[in-house]
Amino acid sequence: MTPDRKTPRPRAVNRLDDDHLCTALELAAVGVPVLPLRKGKGPFGNCRACAKNACGGRPNMKSAGLCQCPGVCHAWAAATTDLSVINSPLWAAAWRQAVCAGYHPGGAGLTVVDLDNATAVAWARETLPVTRTVVTTRGEHWLYQGVMPSHNAVRAGVDIKSSMSYARWLGPGTGIMAALPPAVLALVVREETTPARGEVVSSLPAGATWDRTVATGCRHTEQYIRTGLERGLALVRARAESGAASQAFGVARFLGAQHAQCPGPCGLDAIGWQIAAAAVSVGVPEGYARRAVANGLQTAERSAA
Repeated sequence: MTPDRKTPRPRAVNRLDDDHLCTALELAAVGVPVLPLRKGKGPFGNCRACAKNACGGRPNMKSAGLCQCPGVCHAWAAATTDLSVINSPLWAAAWRQAVCAGYHPGGAGLTVVDLDNATAVAWARETLPVTRTVVTTRGEHWLYQGVMPSHNAVRAGVDIKSSMSYARWLGPGTGIMAALPPAVLALVVREETTPARGEVVSSLPAGATWDRTVATGCRHTEQYIRTGLERGLALVRARAESGAASQAFGVARFLGAQHAQCPGPCGLDAIGWQIAAAAVSVGVPEGYARRAVANGLQTAERSAA
């Protein structure tokens, strides 16, 4: 659902004459998950039950899924379209303190390319397909239809906000929204540096290789898994000059998709480690290799959902 449909402004807002709350209710009514943002444009802190990782790690966003806390908790995961929650007494104090309304782009089926300065805007105009644009205080938000992994600083002044992220609501913007293009997807697996020959680029430790003991819930034969994995690793290693991280992303996405119907576990962590190690072996910095593989596996998981 795109955040540009017009809906009537609510007539009553629990006695809170607050523009941010009214905006949030309007957005939620057309399927855009929203949350209040405090001073500094950040989310409100977690509830007492979830403070200091007491709930098992959700404050670090290590687990997927929507927030189940009745109050405003777990940052982007608190974003909701439930009007009764947004307008509830537990959220009322947060709306009174809010400086703006935020939303979860991924939950609305969107990706926001956050361009933080004039240089980044100029780069986007030269590089990316034209799409709906929202003017910000320092630059622009470019909105695309589609969801992808979020990542900050994919290049100077450029952040990607989509899944597991939030953005400020600054209005519907102008222009026709385009589909999420490959050029934006590629930003999260770019190889920012090319190491000099012989330079140490990683301290990737030895990791467990895939075998049947880590895939007790996989429906495929061992030969099928090993054959696919070896072919994928060969593709990554063949990109010694350039493109190994992008190839690792593609291999991880393809192999991950093969297990969409398995009850699990399938040992995808071990498979992912081997793909990342193959990319590192041909000069990809470890951080980019790990990120490319993780994004590939996550993309496969979302596509199967």
